Amino acid sequence: MDIFLIILSICAIILGFLGSFLPALSGPPFSWLALLFFFFVSGAEIPIWILIITALIAIFSMVLEWTIPAYGTKVFKGSKYGVRGSYIGLIAGLIFPIPMGYIVGPLVGAFIGELILDRRDIKRALKAALGTFVGFLVGIIINFTFVLILSIIWGFYFIKWLF
Repeated sequence: MDIFLIILSICAIILGFLGSFLPALSGPPFSWLALLFFFFVSGAEIPIWILIITALIAIFSMVLEWTIPAYGTKVFKGSKYGVRGSYIGLIAGLIFPIPMGYIVGPLVGAFIGELILDRRDIKRALKAALGTFVGFLVGIIINFTFVLILSIIWGFYFIKWLF
């Protein structure tokens, strides 16, 4: 059973790293699952408080992953229509098989949302779409940072378990 849990743990860490760049796969929760799987390996001495704190980190990162692109739209003077459009575009980009849909979707969604508000102000719509993209990039950096932190914690306990 330990070997199976270790394999699951390693797979979850790999998915965590992939998920830090692909919003369709949220990276930090997978990295946290790796820690959880390893928690149940006999001889692994991971304190429960570590699991709780890292779970909070994973939840916090998921919230940021969904809110930062919309916040970027607001910072770049987008309206609530642009923010709503970015959310709708994100969901559409994840559902429809468009290459890079999770990037294109929020951009197009924010752009269309702003055009609904004011059909003549294409410059404002483009600015809101840019804000969505900047927010998306910031979200990737934050997710990667959290995945890295969780992976270092996992790696520490894995190496400790090995020796």
